[in-house]
Amino acid sequence: MEAVNNPQTAYRTHGPALVRKAERMLRSREDAIDVVHALFTELIPRWSSAVDLPYLYKATTNRCCNLLRDRGTRARLLEREQQLAAPVGRVRLDDEIVGLGLIAALTEKLDEAHLQVLVARFIDDMTQDEIADHLGLSRKTIGKRLDHIRDTVTALREAA
Repeated sequence: MEAVNNPQTAYRTHGPALVRKAERMLRSREDAIDVVHALFTELIPRWSSAVDLPYLYKATTNRCCNLLRDRGTRARLLEREQQLAAPVGRVRLDDEIVGLGLIAALTEKLDEAHLQVLVARFIDDMTQDEIADHLGLSRKTIGKRLDHIRDTVTALREAA
């Protein structure tokens, strides 16, 4: 197979076939175009007479395989991270488990002062005494704010 002298000519000549090949492997036209563009972008500064259609096909195949492999690895890592993060995604409110979704809903219902107590207690896992010291408030004030947070949680659950 005859080598092409410059990357622009090679892209115009072989680009569409390389994209079709990559699209068959990746089942995504956008990903296929990205793979071929990245290949040519990397080859432009070091273009040589050794670049021909078989080389481009092989390089495209390798890049597609790497992308597919990376997708599988990424999915496994995300699944593992979600499993490790699961305990962090749920916190105790007295004897009840509260998910971060509920905490997110609480951020819309509570003022800044109550949100500080919410985060300190249920995200940072601080005791009432630690929160009082941290915020410079009395323990009784922290207790009242926690009661208000519990009442808001109850109201949100009843509304759902």
